Amino acid sequence: MQLKTPPESWAIKFAQFVDKVGTLKVSVLFVVFTLLFTLFGSYIIRASMGSDIEVDDFIGALVLTLISAPWVLYFFSELIKQLEHSRINLEEAVSQLERLRRHDVILNRELQNNIRQLNYEIEQRKNAQLEREKMFSELERQIKEKSEQELQARRLSTLTRSIIDASPDLIYYRNEEGKFAGCNKVAEELVGKTEEELLGLTPHQVYDEELARQVAASDHEVLERNASITEELWLRFADGRKRFFEMQKVPFYDNDGHRLGLLAFGRDMTERKQSQVAIEQASKDKTKFIATISHELRTPLNGIVGLSRMLRDTQLNTEQFEWVSTIYASAITLGNIFNDIIDLDKLDRDKVEIQLKTVSTTAFVNEIASIIRLLAADKNLSFNYEVIEPVPAAFEADGTRLRQVLWNMLFNAVKFTPKGSVSLSMSASTTGTKTANIHFTIRDTGIGIPKTELDKIFAMYYQVQREDFQSATGTGIGLAICKQMVDKMGGDIQVNSELNKGTCFEITLPVTVSDERVAMEELQVKGLNILLVEDIELNVMVAKALLEKLGQKVSVAMTGQAAIDMARAETFDLILLDIQLPDMTGFDVARTLLDEDLVLQTPIVALTANVIKKREEYLQNGMDDIIAKPIKKSRVIQVFNELFARTDTQTDVPIQAKDDVVKIQKEAPSVLDADLLNMLIETIGDSMVKTSLGVFKEKIPEYMEEMKVALAAQDKDEVCSQAHKIKGAAGSVGLSRVQSAANEIQQGDHPAWWENVHDWMEQLDMALAQDVPALELWLRENEIDD
Repeated sequence: MQLKTPPESWAIKFAQFVDKVGTLKVSVLFVVFTLLFTLFGSYIIRASMGSDIEVDDFIGALVLTLISAPWVLYFFSELIKQLEHSRINLEEAVSQLERLRRHDVILNRELQNNIRQLNYEIEQRKNAQLEREKMFSELERQIKEKSEQELQARRLSTLTRSIIDASPDLIYYRNEEGKFAGCNKVAEELVGKTEEELLGLTPHQVYDEELARQVAASDHEVLERNASITEELWLRFADGRKRFFEMQKVPFYDNDGHRLGLLAFGRDMTERKQSQVAIEQASKDKTKFIATISHELRTPLNGIVGLSRMLRDTQLNTEQFEWVSTIYASAITLGNIFNDIIDLDKLDRDKVEIQLKTVSTTAFVNEIASIIRLLAADKNLSFNYEVIEPVPAAFEADGTRLRQVLWNMLFNAVKFTPKGSVSLSMSASTTGTKTANIHFTIRDTGIGIPKTELDKIFAMYYQVQREDFQSATGTGIGLAICKQMVDKMGGDIQVNSELNKGTCFEITLPVTVSDERVAMEELQVKGLNILLVEDIELNVMVAKALLEKLGQKVSVAMTGQAAIDMARAETFDLILLDIQLPDMTGFDVARTLLDEDLVLQTPIVALTANVIKKREEYLQNGMDDIIAKPIKKSRVIQVFNELFARTDTQTDVPIQAKDDVVKIQKEAPSVLDADLLNMLIETIGDSMVKTSLGVFKEKIPEYMEEMKVALAAQDKDEVCSQAHKIKGAAGSVGLSRVQSAANEIQQGDHPAWWENVHDWMEQLDMALAQDVPALELWLRENEIDD
């Protein structure tokens, strides 16, 4: 705190004045002032005393003043000067003291700050000491817990090891180098070595060479992909036992995420494998049995149906007509039971496939109605059917499955109707420019179904029990199969019924509307020099005959290299190139021809049975167009006209279709490609078709034998190659079911190929056994003029 300076007095101010003016000047002024004061004072005194004023009085006063005043003045001046000097010194001392005081204040503040800092540091040291003590305490606790955890970990490790050793599963693990790093007791029993003996060994030092390669390959895949895999292996134990294991291998890591190797877990699945094989064999045996029974019984049954129907048209009395009608109806019913049994087996194995084909609406309904009318007439029931316009003239559907569903439901309607009528109606509702819903309604005036049982009638083996109606018997699987078939076709079945008044089934099926068939285009070009590149003899025979009938000249190459050599030696107007050849692909042939400039003006048209690839893929590989196999006349004409017809320069007379119309006496069975057969007969004649079928019968045993040998050797590529040949050959003679079965086998990239190939082989064998005789019979039964 700063000291307050008292206000300056007059004496100090006077001293400052003397010091400022100077002692001499002040003394002179003081003497003059004193003389004036003495003279004036003397005058006042004399005047006030009434005395006479004398000059001597003034002189004496002046002399006395002049003598005393300087000394008095000097004394006081010195005194004042000394006092002033003392005051100045005192002010300097006071100022010095003030500076010292301010310095002391600053020092005091610094001292207080230092004291506070020191106190803070002392507090911090106390806290640090407490933290250290706490840390030491925590460290002691952690050390104690760590010791307990290590003890627990040792116990857990011992327990885990005991569990692993007690496990019936095979367990082992390997490091990054593929060497054994540990295993359990089962693994020791498998290889006949202890864990200590296994450490550091590789699979090649433990297993036989074939198994070691397989194990090492899967191990490498786990480490390469860094992902788990599952595989199945037959492993032979050291004591000679052979067991089937399902192995799962996974990569494993340490706590820092570094991979240490792989773990393998194997579950002994021998019993399950044996059961699975037994079940599969039983299923195959059942399927084979059903197929055999169906084939053996259906042949005479078809004869019964055909002959009984023909017999009905002869002159019979009433009793004989009723007997024959009963035989006919019973044979058809038995045939449908066979269909149900076969479809039930396929549904159990999930083998039912929906195959879409063009269905003619009028012909389809008339065919169904013609048979049901006879069944209804046998029971004196009236049968009515109608097609409620507008409906599509044709639509895409699985006609066989749809026909089976409608027959089954109409048979039931007739069977459960003692008197009255059964009716079938068909209508349609448009859902798009090319799509529609087809509706079939089946009504009867039969015994009806209790409402409490309506939700059960589509269950397998369910039958409505009526004490007052015992004449109808059945398997109880018909409606269940109908329901599943309609579901697979994307449709729906609804039922309404009233006891003793009748039942109504409504089937709704989404379909694609098929365009009406366009009249065949006339061929605008002839005399083409064509190189046909095809390796299957039957396909060569059919295609060559078809092309020559169309007025073309044909040369044949059965390998890719032969085609290249012929193209080098001769210029062709057109090359028809099969894509799958024995020595190279059709794409390779086309690439060579283009690279050597052998086909600058020659179109290349691909012959392919692959309907999966897009047209653009063929065009990008050097093709000018594609023709799907089996070759059809309409497609050949269309492609030839697009490639060669020139309306402005064409002078050749168009090749007309044959004037005579081939009269087919009997419709081809559904297992045959009727359109293709009709086209072949119209184009190359009946005798050539029969010759082609003879070549097929001659070649097919060789193809089948080679395919079965390849299958036994597990040579998938060879199996697919032979299946491709069979597919092409079957397509050339209209064996559509054989072609379809072979197509399944040739699809080697199917994810479940190995699981299904044996079933497909059985289907192919059955199709060959049944369809080739059916084709021969159909050819014999039709009188065809070439």
